[in-house]
Amino acid sequence: MNGLRAQRLETLGMVWSVTDERFQENLEAAKAYYEAHWTLCAPRTVVMLDRPIGQWLANLRRPGALDGHPEWKTALETVDADWNPAWPAQWQRHYAVVREILAEETILGYVEPGVTVHGMDIGKWLAKQRQPEVWAALTDAQRGRLEAIGVIPHTPALEPEGPAVSVTAAEPSTTPMAPFERGVAALAQYKNRTGSVTVPRGHVERLDDGTEVKLGVWIMNQKTRRAKLTTDKLTALAALGLKWASA
Repeated sequence: MNGLRAQRLETLGMVWSVTDERFQENLEAAKAYYEAHWTLCAPRTVVMLDRPIGQWLANLRRPGALDGHPEWKTALETVDADWNPAWPAQWQRHYAVVREILAEETILGYVEPGVTVHGMDIGKWLAKQRQPEVWAALTDAQRGRLEAIGVIPHTPALEPEGPAVSVTAAEPSTTPMAPFERGVAALAQYKNRTGSVTVPRGHVERLDDGTEVKLGVWIMNQKTRRAKLTTDKLTALAALGLKWASA
C-alpha cells in the first residue's frame, strides 16, 4: 500500500522522500559549481548556492555512502565522470582546469609557471607532471587523461651540445637524428607539403626513414619549453615560420 501511495504522490509531483529532495537540491548546487570549475572535486569548505557542497560531496565519497542509492551515483557521474577519482581530489582540480584550457589548440605554450586559475598555479602543476620521475609515479589512468589532451613528459635532451658536424651529400650520415632534429625535419616536411606550420595537435608526420613524429604534440612541447630552448633551436624554429620562436 505504501508503495502504491508513493507512486501516486510522484505522479502528482509531490515529494515523498525528504532525503531524495535534499539530494536533488544539493545536486543543483553541485552542478553550478561544476559549471564554474569544471569538476566536482570541490574543496571541503566550498559553499555554492548557500549549500556546503564541498563537505556534502566528500561525505558521498566515503565507502558505502551510496549503498542503496545507485541513482545518486549515476546522477553524479552524469555531471562529472571523475567526481570520485582514485587519485587526490587536488590533482583532479588542477587537471580539470588544464583540460579546459587546452581545448584551445595552441594555448599549451602559455600554460607556464605563474599562470593561475581559481587560485591554483596550473602552470607550475603542469610542469611538475611532465617531469619524468613525477610522470612515472602517476597511475595509468592519470597519464591517459594527460596524454588525451596532448600532455606528455619531458624527454631528456639526447643531442650533444656543440657545433653541428657537416656531412657531405655523397656520404649521408647513418647516425639517428636526435629528438629535436627529428621534430624540425618533420615540421619542414609538413610545411613543404601543406604550405603551413599550423599543425593539428594529433597529427603524426612520417619521415622518409619511416620514423613517425607526433608533430602537433612536439610543437606544443617546444612552445612550452621556449624559455629553456637554446638560441640555435629558437632560430631553427623561427626560420620555419613559428612566430612565437622569434618573439
